[in-house]
Amino acid sequence: MKNQLNLADFDFFRSNFQQQDPLYGYFSAVAGQDGQISADELQRCLTQSGISGSYQPFSLETCRLMINMLDRDLSCTMGFNEFKDLWQALNGWRGTFASFDRDQSGTIEGRELQQAINSMGYSLSPQAMNCIMKRYSLNGRIPFDEFVSCAVRLRALTDQFRRRDTTQTGNASFQYDDFIQVTMSI
Repeated sequence: MKNQLNLADFDFFRSNFQQQDPLYGYFSAVAGQDGQISADELQRCLTQSGISGSYQPFSLETCRLMINMLDRDLSCTMGFNEFKDLWQALNGWRGTFASFDRDQSGTIEGRELQQAINSMGYSLSPQAMNCIMKRYSLNGRIPFDEFVSCAVRLRALTDQFRRRDTTQTGNASFQYDDFIQVTMSI
């Protein structure tokens, strides 16, 4: 007789494995019975976890962007695996931000933002950087929450562009409706 693993056993093992993950405690503290978290629950979870460190908590808008960036099933919520991916990205962005916040003010300046963006592998024109500065800076300084919002948008827009740049030449074709869907969801 072969050993068989039925669906209930699989769910039990998966649940136990997830519960052993240290991140699961943060996630499960705010997740609903459906095992998903919404933008406001994500905001509460990230605030309680302390991932933003001494910086201001993440805004609800930034939390919406983070969910949209990783929302593979288009549910407008985040499951545990998506949450783990986000946690990893946030830790990377926090490290990048901290390395360019040399005066430890909790903000970075325009030239530091450009260096941070370059360090993440993006090569943007001065015009694009000017647009980013206008969008994300407060009096010429970018706080961590806005930096994360910028990083999320850059990652999501780059991912969407790469999906459409099938020849990998730096050119992509978008229908107007497709362009609106991509830019409005990010």
